Parts: sequence; C-alpha cells; structure tokens
Amino acid sequence: MIHRTPLLNPVLIAGCVIIMTGFAIRASFGVFQIPIAQEFNWPRAEFSLAIAIQNLAWGFGQPFFGAIAEKMGDRKAIILGAVCYAIGLVLSAGATTPLAAQMTEILVGFGIAGTGFGVILAVVGRASSDDNRSMALAVATAAGSAGQVFGAPLAEWLLSMMTWQSVFLVFAALILASLAVLPLMRSPAPASRAVLEESMGTILNRALRDPSFTLIFIGFFSCGYQLGFITAHFPAFVTELCGPIMAGGVLAGLGITTTSALGAVAISLIGLANICGTLLAGWAGKRFPRKYLLAGIYTARTIVAAVFILMPITPASVILFSLAMGSLWLATVPLTSGLVAHLYGLRYMGTLYGIVFFSHQLGSFMGVWLGGRLYDAFGNYTAVWWIGVGVGAFSAIVHLPIKEARLSLPAAA
Repeated sequence: MIHRTPLLNPVLIAGCVIIMTGFAIRASFGVFQIPIAQEFNWPRAEFSLAIAIQNLAWGFGQPFFGAIAEKMGDRKAIILGAVCYAIGLVLSAGATTPLAAQMTEILVGFGIAGTGFGVILAVVGRASSDDNRSMALAVATAAGSAGQVFGAPLAEWLLSMMTWQSVFLVFAALILASLAVLPLMRSPAPASRAVLEESMGTILNRALRDPSFTLIFIGFFSCGYQLGFITAHFPAFVTELCGPIMAGGVLAGLGITTTSALGAVAISLIGLANICGTLLAGWAGKRFPRKYLLAGIYTARTIVAAVFILMPITPASVILFSLAMGSLWLATVPLTSGLVAHLYGLRYMGTLYGIVFFSHQLGSFMGVWLGGRLYDAFGNYTAVWWIGVGVGAFSAIVHLPIKEARLSLPAAA
C-alpha cells in the first residue's frame, strides 16, 4: 500500500514505465502519416482508418484485458498486451496495402489496451491508500504524457536516419523491453475466483443500470474524439497549413526549422503541459467533486479549440494551443477512473473503467476516421474541428447530473 507518498511505490514506478513506453509509441503515429501516404500514394482516409481501427480495437480490448487482469493476474494481462503490441508493430512494418495496414492495427490496439490505462490504473488503484489514490492515478496518467513528450520527436529523429518500417521495428523492441520492470508489479491480489464468479455479474448489472454510469460513459466520448483527432492529424495539419518557419526566429533558434518538426514538437508540448495538468487534476480530485472538475475541463477544451480554429494558424498559435490543450489533455483520466472507483469500488475497477473507456475509444475512432474522410472531401480539417467543439460542450453538460454518491456494493478484497 502507498502510505507516505505514491511516488515511492514500486507498483506505481513499474506502471509508469510501461505506460510511458506504450504511449510514446502511440503518440508518434501521426508523424508517420505523410511518409506512408507519400510512399504508397494512399488517400488520407486510408491511413486515418487504420489509426481509427487501432483506437476502436483498443476500446474493445480494454474491458477484456481488465477482466483478464482481475481473473488471471495483472502481469499476465500486461505481458499479453505487450506481445500483441510488438507483433502488431512488426506486421505494420510489412504492410503495403491499406487493408493490411488496417488489419495489423487491430493487434496494436489490443496491445495498447493490455499495457495502457485500463490495466495499469486498476493495479495502481488497488496498491494505493484512500488518501493517495487520486494522486497515484494522476501520476500514472501523467506518465503517459511524459511518453508523449518524447514519442513524436523520437519518431521524427529516427525517420531522419532510417525508413519508417525500421522505426516500427525499433518501437516493437522498446515495448518488449519495458516488460523488464514487471517484477516490481506486485499488487494486492484481486478477489478469489469463487468471489469473482459470484459477484462480477451483479456488480456489472448494478453499474450498467445506474444513470450516473451511463452519463460517465457518454461524457468520455468527446475526450476520445478530441485526443484521437489531434494525435493522428495535428502533425499533418501543422505541416500543411502552418505558415513557414522564419529563418533566424525564436523557433529556428530552438532547432524547429520546418513545419514537419513543428508538428512533432506540438505533440510533445501537449504531453509536457499535460504532466502539470494531470497532476493538478489528481490533487483537485481529492478535494472537489469530480463531476464539476470534469465539466470544467470539457468547457475549457471547447473554448481553447474554438479560439484556435477561429484565429490565423501560425507557428505561435500552434505553440500556444499545444500548451493550453495539453494542460487539459489527460486530466480527465484520473478524474474519470477515480470516479468509477469511488462509485463502484476497486475490485472490478479494471472491467468497469474498461467499459467506460470503450466510449472514449469510440470517440477516438470517429475523430481519427472523420479527420481523414472529411479532409479528402473538403481539403481541410475545419469541419472536424467544429464537431470536436460541439461534442466537448455536450460532455461538459452531461457530467453535471452525475450523482457522486457510492452505490452499496460488496467490500473490495
């Protein structure tokens, strides 16, 4: 259990390493959009569909990996996820048709599910004390942002030295190497098999019949839509629409001399700002009603996105947007997962959060797929941005009626 500080817990340390590695790779996929499209002359929608399928597979896989972790053990679920991730990346490196690329992303999506938030946050939550749980979940979530800080620039740097296929192989090796920390991940054991078989259906039924659970599920859609669209399309958006980098300017002085580099740096800045934003959300989640914090975050996202798309797109506006959106990026995750744990207990947090997270990934699928589809139709991303503004405002409203009172459930093991 975490007693003095969540940062010293070996379960949290191991979880952070795995999430950081997995999310560094995931956050880099947008960097590959233009190189792959140029090599094979694919329409933008084809690559977008591949990443959209990845997000959907991630959503489908999340509750199943959560259940595997609860029934068979966290480490077995994580190993299975890492193997799926690595195989998917290797197969992606060999894909030469849109259909092949799209099918390989199913394995990548399952891999992210097994090494991502659903499994890791559940085990971190069980290994945390009540007082430190909100911050521990925030630290684990922030680790994903830390991976995003260096993931896209690392991919950009590797692409300057090798083919995109070779970069995928390097990433496959990295995700397997992250398993070296698994011996540290010794969390309190989940409930016994007999208790699981007796009560999982009952708890799932109670949660699914609770209107608050439905509202959490619906509200998480816009988070996925916005994150999926920006992660997959923002580097290409910046590369194509941003003004030229002025020679001798501040950005050029920092080594950002092309819009391609600016796109990778923008994703990195989003991750960097979100480390602070997520930790702040974890601190606030212990002190204020989570539903109001979530409504505030979605409102702020709506405003930031609307202002950005209404203003001229310049290197300066890209930097400012990245910092502003980044501070709100994954701040919803510790609050949403903490709300699920608060309302329904820790025993089946992985499965219940996995169900909620499926809504997030439905949103990611729509954001990524619509980004490519509407770009090919209209030659720009304007319509996709405004849809994101609308669903963000909807999520802000949806969270307000949630009843933040815990259901009477069997005590956690």
